[in-house]
Amino acid sequence: MSGNGRALALSMGDPAGIGPDLALWAWSHRVRLDLPAFFVIGDMQMLAERAALLGLDVALTETAPEAAAARFATALPVVPVPLAAPARPGAPDPANASAIIEAIRLAVEFTLGGRARAVVTNPIAKSVLYASGFGFPGHTEYLAHLAGEAAGTPNEPPLPVMLLAGPELRVAPVTIHIPLSTVPKVLTTEAIVETGRIMARDLISRFGLAAPRIAVSGLNPHAGEDGALGSEDAAIVAPAVAALRAEGIDAFGPLPADTMFHAEARAGYDAAICMYHDQALIPAKTLGFHDSVNATLGLPFIRTSPDHGTAFALAGKGEARADSLVAALKLADRMAQTEAASRASAA
Repeated sequence: MSGNGRALALSMGDPAGIGPDLALWAWSHRVRLDLPAFFVIGDMQMLAERAALLGLDVALTETAPEAAAARFATALPVVPVPLAAPARPGAPDPANASAIIEAIRLAVEFTLGGRARAVVTNPIAKSVLYASGFGFPGHTEYLAHLAGEAAGTPNEPPLPVMLLAGPELRVAPVTIHIPLSTVPKVLTTEAIVETGRIMARDLISRFGLAAPRIAVSGLNPHAGEDGALGSEDAAIVAPAVAALRAEGIDAFGPLPADTMFHAEARAGYDAAICMYHDQALIPAKTLGFHDSVNATLGLPFIRTSPDHGTAFALAGKGEARADSLVAALKLADRMAQTEAASRASAA
């Protein structure tokens, strides 16, 4: 067992969504898929009821994180977090928000404490958490907050970078969940540079790339067309690329976003940086809708997640595909192994 016998920590996500379905299915097919050991942080009764509903023969065992890997072969290890209300597939309940949040918090605590190898998160519905007073835009920001708290710098959390990693493309947006009209107002050279630094560092230490090549998109059509279609590419993006290159990072651009994602163009770089959410996620999901993974860079722990949402309409029906969760588990395992090897070689 890699990782000194430690398993991956998998949060349950919203119990009314497909997260529990995917976790149960993945464990049921663990041998065929050659999955790394993982444990679920969630409600035991909910998982048992969902397994019965799906017709899956899954043995559950309550466990401590450090014992999970040894039990994984014969039962799905569970660190219990009780729900406040019964979980009905397809019917999210804000009463369970505190348990959803606690599962995420514990996954981070276990990983930072060395009791788990990495964090893998099942999908949440942010609107459900907002109804309970959750004060973060989403998963990523909450994870950064937890990292800041653990480091004793809650007011200065690390900058998280959302990387969509698939078989054919790795890409990260600089700005994420903000209106498109706001992007030119908040996009800065400093933000692009910091995104590039974090991406380059983690591609080396967690993905094993010795000298990653990073393509940087422009903001405007045709990367501004020499100013005819906007000044931001020359004034904001180009200086960021120059700064990254001055630091020894093999970044190039700004590139027209409409021509940088075909196969021939992708062969010229290892990862791409885009200026806003859809500019990055449309090609990522087009090229790898079922098997891309959301990997958060820049945190003091490894975190991956499926690149899809809760899919409430599919919960409990046995129709949800587990490809992305399987890919998230395998990527977290590879990243943890690569990071451990990188630290060992540097020691």
